[in-house]
Amino acid sequence: MPIMTVRYGAGDLDATARADLAKRLTEIMIRMEGGANTPGGRAFAWVLFEESAPGAWWAGGEAGDEYIAPPGRYLVRVDIPEGYMNAAHKSEVHAWVTEAILAVRPASGPQAGHSIQVIVNEIPEGNWAAAGRTISLANIAESVGLPKTGSRFAWAKAYFAAKARARAAAGYPADAGGLWADQPR
Repeated sequence: MPIMTVRYGAGDLDATARADLAKRLTEIMIRMEGGANTPGGRAFAWVLFEESAPGAWWAGGEAGDEYIAPPGRYLVRVDIPEGYMNAAHKSEVHAWVTEAILAVRPASGPQAGHSIQVIVNEIPEGNWAAAGRTISLANIAESVGLPKTGSRFAWAKAYFAAKARARAAAGYPADAGGLWADQPR
């Protein structure tokens, strides 16, 4: 259930480029979800575009392009549920998103892509909802059709089990949130 928000400089993406990039980013989200190329997986793969007006995005104290590398300014925020991926998988996503932008907006030279920033935001368990109901990472996996027997799901379960133990050891209240409901407390 990732959501990608792409902020870019005014005029850097026309309608055709946005459509191309949206398709590429959607495929990345499907790959991120472990290949959940299902109606449920695609329904949760959202791409939002936000164009910044001229003079609204400054770098190095300048509104111009003096400190901007080709192909231009791009800030991509990837919102994912907490426990969704490990550090290595996040690094893959950073690279995949940068490659997608460079495929749509080719650039060359030693600084190419240096002004493309990709930030992965983990939304704490219990803070994501759909249809007015809080959903867990386990609910999301079920919604997109991923089995709960794979290595990624096992990693997520181990992550939340360790988090539950750490919270319990620190004396957090059992209902503080941020844990799977089926995790021991």
